[in-house]
Amino acid sequence: MRKFIVAGVLGLVLTLVPAGAAVSTATKAVKITRTGFVPAKTTIKVGDSVKWTNSDTIAHQVVADNGSFASPVLGAGKAYAFRFRASGTFRYHDGLHPSLKASVVVTGPPPAVSIGASVPIIVFGQQPVLSGLVSNHLDGETVIVYQQPYPQGAFTELARVVTAAGGAWNLVVRPSLLTSYEAKWKSSTSTSVGVQVRPKLGYTHQGRIFYTRATASPDFKGKIVFVQRLTHFGDWVKIRKLKLGTRGFKQFRMPHLPKGVSRLRVFMSLNQAGAGYLDGFSPVLTIRR
Repeated sequence: MRKFIVAGVLGLVLTLVPAGAAVSTATKAVKITRTGFVPAKTTIKVGDSVKWTNSDTIAHQVVADNGSFASPVLGAGKAYAFRFRASGTFRYHDGLHPSLKASVVVTGPPPAVSIGASVPIIVFGQQPVLSGLVSNHLDGETVIVYQQPYPQGAFTELARVVTAAGGAWNLVVRPSLLTSYEAKWKSSTSTSVGVQVRPKLGYTHQGRIFYTRATASPDFKGKIVFVQRLTHFGDWVKIRKLKLGTRGFKQFRMPHLPKGVSRLRVFMSLNQAGAGYLDGFSPVLTIRR
């Protein structure tokens, strides 16, 4: 359920129409297959929509490279639609299968002020960069950046930045959970972009004693994580259930591992991470027995 809540928040904040933008109601269809998006390039007008339908038997997720849209995880036969309210080229990928990439080209007048995020999904503690341009391409212009952390109901001012050569601006941000951003310049407001956040999970060992810690804004004491092992078929299977202690920390011993090389990680589900967070997983630990 929370997967749909996260995507819904992003959808709600992406409803601003630039002044003077053309109104259009067309919808173009894109199929998600095992090998990619069909078509890989879709051209529409400002105000048009794109509808993605999962034609595969496994799950997929549509995620914009700049954070401007993100679908929930789509099971077989499920669909997601997004209306584009600003011109430009919007590159996107499959959040579950990152090698699958495509783009939407939206034709129309350029926005007076643009915004994008360097990455749409981060691990807690990382600092993505917001950037954009003002349409007069002059330096010395003041751009006001606003933020809307989940579940806040309105945008609030975050910072004021001054454009550099060519009218470009940028701002380093550190969202602690799902946060949407928009920029204002003079009387113009950009579209919104969202940055989603995964909990930070550490995983290490000393001999047969293993340690993990889950970190984000809340204390994860009492939350459940799983140790997973990568099979020869490329699937992650659960081999140990853990209940985290104070500050999300847990020391434990591993069950018997098969001889040879085992690749392990710690995984936290979306439900355990809580509202405003995606699921999380640690770096992979390679154990030889």
